[in-house]
Amino acid sequence: MADSEFLSTRQAAQRLGVSLGTVQNMVESGVLDAWKTAGGHRRIPASSVEALLAKRRKQITRPGDSGSKLDILIAEDDSTLQRLYQLTFDSWKLPVKLRIVSNGFEGLLQVGQQMPDILIADLMMPGMDGFEMIKQLRTKSELSPMDIIVVSAIDSGEVRERGIPSDVTVFGKPIPFHEIKGFVLGRLAARQRV
Repeated sequence: MADSEFLSTRQAAQRLGVSLGTVQNMVESGVLDAWKTAGGHRRIPASSVEALLAKRRKQITRPGDSGSKLDILIAEDDSTLQRLYQLTFDSWKLPVKLRIVSNGFEGLLQVGQQMPDILIADLMMPGMDGFEMIKQLRTKSELSPMDIIVVSAIDSGEVRERGIPSDVTVFGKPIPFHEIKGFVLGRLAARQRV
């Protein structure tokens, strides 16, 4: 059936669980395939949306699958820093499950699939940056239990001026692994008390 092969941006947004603007940004940045009708409306192949969802599902652990592990999502576009996060977290030998994405779109999709315990985000990323991602996440009250840590080269005063809420922990770069480890240990201890 022809109309089920293609989705409007609104239908794609509903299926992906993201905003209309996010879908438009995903199309513009090439994350989703799309074409425009003669009237200028975007049409997104359902197969493109399904492929993105399938890719996310492979990366997602269902709630409860990670047992007592702390779920940590890192949004960082620099592949060297991604590797550094992975190696450092692995070296701690703590009960954590690490997911790493390279931009704000992927971050929103991952959070939409399964809310992490802690989100660690860079602010300057291609496509959707950390400022926009955090702004969107903090509009959803059901995500309030998720701790957000910003690690950025931008001065913390400027970070706050640009709209990062006061409940978000802000660290400067280079990545302060000692502080992050303390934060993670605190969350693990709190979980054991519960």
